[in-house]
Amino acid sequence: MDPNANPRAFFGRRKGHKLRAHQSDLLETVLPRLALDLSTPAPENLAALFDPAAGQMVGQMVGEVKLEIGFGAGEHLAAQAEAEPATGFVGCEPFVNGMAQGLALFEAKGLNNIRLHHGDAIEILRWLPEGSLARVDLLYPDPWPKRRHWKRRFVQAETVALVARALADGGHFRFASDWPNYAEWTLARLLRSPDFSWTAERASDWRTPWAGWSRTRYEAKAIREGRTPCYLVFERRPRGA
Repeated sequence: MDPNANPRAFFGRRKGHKLRAHQSDLLETVLPRLALDLSTPAPENLAALFDPAAGQMVGQMVGEVKLEIGFGAGEHLAAQAEAEPATGFVGCEPFVNGMAQGLALFEAKGLNNIRLHHGDAIEILRWLPEGSLARVDLLYPDPWPKRRHWKRRFVQAETVALVARALADGGHFRFASDWPNYAEWTLARLLRSPDFSWTAERASDWRTPWAGWSRTRYEAKAIREGRTPCYLVFERRPRGA
């Protein structure tokens, strides 16, 4: 299957409630500085996106680069970037209010190792060089619970192929959801893929979050309402193996 074929249209809201004045200002002034320019070719080494010579990092070069798809309010992305200052993080969020909340959080924490894409994750997965990412996170995506909407879910055979293309050998795709049907759906599609192996060895591996997990407000709400999260980790198999 060609990962560059058009796998799906974007589904979901782009904007919700009215933004605060400061949030609107961040979208106009800070986002352009952090946004990736997908109209130009991606650098062969993604660390160039975080070049300290350009005033984008302070005192260190970025090593690995990781992607979070649909970062919501940015809580997990900010926590990861704060914990790993020598790692570059790319956050993708099509929802205007989520991007605005994330920008406010990144600004408050003074994070310099984050770059952003305000749009569909498909676009950035196609733009990235092959094997350029150490990890891809997809955390609590819209479950589209009605059967007739399942085709709108992000995890499809085509998008799994795009994630596999972007990941380096041995890189990880991490998925979390409080919807059992979507967890089962994702597991089935990743197990079918020749590019991934499931890392779980025991039940606790998918019942408890991985090391360094940062709980978001969405997960806290899900647990309060009696839904049980599931955490899946898949490893990118070596190419040509």
